[in-house]
Amino acid sequence: MIKPLPVEKYRNVYDTERVGCPSTDKLKPTDEIIGQERAQKALHFGLDIQEKGFNIYVAGVPGTGRKTAVRKFLDELARTKPQASDWIYVNNFNNQYEPIAIELPSGKGTEFKHDMSAFIDEARRALPKAFESEDYVSKRQGALETIEKEKAKIIQQINESAEKQGFVIQMGPTGLVIIPVVNGQPLSEEAFTALSEQEREEIQDRRKKLDSDLRNAFRRLRELDGKEAESIKNLNRDVSLYAIGHLVAGLKEKYRGNEEVESYLDAVQEDIVNNLGIFLGLAQQQPQQEQIPPQLQQWFMRDVVFRKYDVNVVVDNGGPDGAPVIFEQTPTYQNLFGKVEKEVQFGVMTTDFTMIRSGSIHKANGGYLVVPVEDLLRYPFAYDGLKTALKTEEVAIEEPGERLGFISARGLKPKPIPLSTKVVIIGTPQLNQLLYMYDTDFSELFKVKADFDTTMDRDEKNAEKYSLFICTLCDRFKLKHLDNTAVAKVVEYGSRLAADQEKLSTRFAVISDLIKEANFYSIQEKSEYTTAKHINQAIEAKIYRSNLIQKKIQEFIERGIYIIDTTGAKPGQINGLSVMQLGDFAFGRPSRVTASIGVGREGVIDIEREANMGGPIHTKGVLILSGYLINKYAEDKPLTLTTKLVFEQSYGGVDGDSASSTELYAILSALSGLPIKQSFAITGSVDQKGEVQAIGGVNEKLEGFFEVCKAKGLTGEQGALIPASNVQNLMLKEEILEAAKNGKFTIYPVKSIDEGIEILTDVPAGERQKDGGFPEGTVNYLVNKRLQEIAAKVKEFQVPER
Repeated sequence: MIKPLPVEKYRNVYDTERVGCPSTDKLKPTDEIIGQERAQKALHFGLDIQEKGFNIYVAGVPGTGRKTAVRKFLDELARTKPQASDWIYVNNFNNQYEPIAIELPSGKGTEFKHDMSAFIDEARRALPKAFESEDYVSKRQGALETIEKEKAKIIQQINESAEKQGFVIQMGPTGLVIIPVVNGQPLSEEAFTALSEQEREEIQDRRKKLDSDLRNAFRRLRELDGKEAESIKNLNRDVSLYAIGHLVAGLKEKYRGNEEVESYLDAVQEDIVNNLGIFLGLAQQQPQQEQIPPQLQQWFMRDVVFRKYDVNVVVDNGGPDGAPVIFEQTPTYQNLFGKVEKEVQFGVMTTDFTMIRSGSIHKANGGYLVVPVEDLLRYPFAYDGLKTALKTEEVAIEEPGERLGFISARGLKPKPIPLSTKVVIIGTPQLNQLLYMYDTDFSELFKVKADFDTTMDRDEKNAEKYSLFICTLCDRFKLKHLDNTAVAKVVEYGSRLAADQEKLSTRFAVISDLIKEANFYSIQEKSEYTTAKHINQAIEAKIYRSNLIQKKIQEFIERGIYIIDTTGAKPGQINGLSVMQLGDFAFGRPSRVTASIGVGREGVIDIEREANMGGPIHTKGVLILSGYLINKYAEDKPLTLTTKLVFEQSYGGVDGDSASSTELYAILSALSGLPIKQSFAITGSVDQKGEVQAIGGVNEKLEGFFEVCKAKGLTGEQGALIPASNVQNLMLKEEILEAAKNGKFTIYPVKSIDEGIEILTDVPAGERQKDGGFPEGTVNYLVNKRLQEIAAKVKEFQVPER
């Protein structure tokens, strides 16, 4: 017979003497990432390598320190890297719809913006002053006088020629009018009509000759007008260059070596020279200005017309030393890739290069960008946009609709910015697998995987790290420090979260929440330290807040609504154990499993499957039972039986194979006629050879059955059978340990079905003998005998095969 499990195996108790300090306030806080050596090596590699495509996917369960580790690594690494460049957008004077992007050294973007603002302010002051000077007035007057003299000479020649031809030139309402003169008197239209035809023809002939002279004269006058305008233009250009040339030269000297800046300054200077009117306050109005109400034209002249000389600093890296590290928590398309804002002016939506806004990827250029992958996939176009930027190694600011071809309206198309950034996306292992399977670009763009584990070894070194983590947490959040009894309970709680006596959980977010809640109870009691009592109180309170459904089910069992027997013995009936998961709370629920045996050839029938309530894994477990029966009892005869299995009072469906050994015990009991002790509950899967295999949720299952036994009354006979391989997973609550010490609850670890059936029936299982049979009176003998009887009955009645 299998011996009961020793009580010390029920829970791996951590002795307070092993805690290296009386309380955590005696320790020094640490910023070490605990229990993630594999992930740390992957992060080191992924962040250091510079080749294209080696971006990082950080995979892990939330609460394992993924973000904390990434932030720590990036902050340390970024400090060793050079500062990233600034990026600015400036007006393209050749095509205002395509603003120019210019790269500047870190901190120079804002400085250049201020320099340009000061330059324009000085130009607005210096240019009017220069054009109001006596020197400019005298040069302008001198240039005009020379040309005016030439104009007067030409006009005099025209008048002399007209007089010689017998005409006088007068200015009329529609321009110059040529009037014939007779006897020194201008002829009126009536007098001209009264002349003889010969006289009129003579006047017309002379008029044609004069017209030719006039055309020549007017052509010369137009040439002089053009010469006059060109002279004034050249004078104005010389004066304006004299006024602002040294300012431009100073800026070009300051930013020497940056060809884009120098080219931009030349364009600004040329535009100022060509648009002196806006600086001199002249009435040179652009078409859009002509439509502006008079009361707003002053504002327009003061602000809007000079906006084209502004500098839009979209990325400013003039802060602390090191490369930028950007954590984008809301990775919408606009937040990642920027946008072009718009404003309403006089009822019309307008925009310009000053309304270009950068996104996180611009700010991370030359550094590191961290994005949660769940949110990245949730927002439309964000993931595709990120892939495009990484593949093309440049980032463009454009509307999502424009990218997809849905928008055809003319708008700004800023010049793309070259991209050089390391992208780290944080998500779950499941999403990593899905992306790898269904996105062909993913494996090329995110070649490094940093996998965060949920557990680490429970040894003295890691237990000490737990203490250091607790010290750090208490210092950071101003919590009461823990004494050594509380630290020991936290270590044990870490093993319970890991569901392993030899492991500790690395889900430090859950550990932190427990300590914070225990701190609350410690403050209420005005205790100096948080103690084991407060830790236990926090654990119990957390369970109490979530176990309403569990308590309702237990109440139904106590009241006989759900039928569960914890005393006596019955054939073909047994207590199975399952786990119900409700959010972050899981609990064990006992279920009555029954088996019925009859003559037939149907084999093992799973009623859950027939009712479409059984999952595929449960169905597989049931089918394995047929394999076990064939392997065990059908060497000398065909396996002919009909047996039906069911989870009684199960209304929500069943899945998993952890009850397959339970169902097999029920079948063996029904076949042998031996009653099974109802004081036991069983869990464990089984293979075709009859070996009992490990299952999950062993702690929750045992605690769930213990609660039922406690409610119905502990007799000292109750207990459970679990796979021997699950003993290492036991971290049962202390109440069960006390009951076990007092002989009120017993756990048996079994390795095979034969071991388990002996405990449940108090009858030896029986090993196969050389003749192929089993010892008389054993469980297997009775089962085999019953199967032989069923086979004979089948043959006798010739039950047809289905």
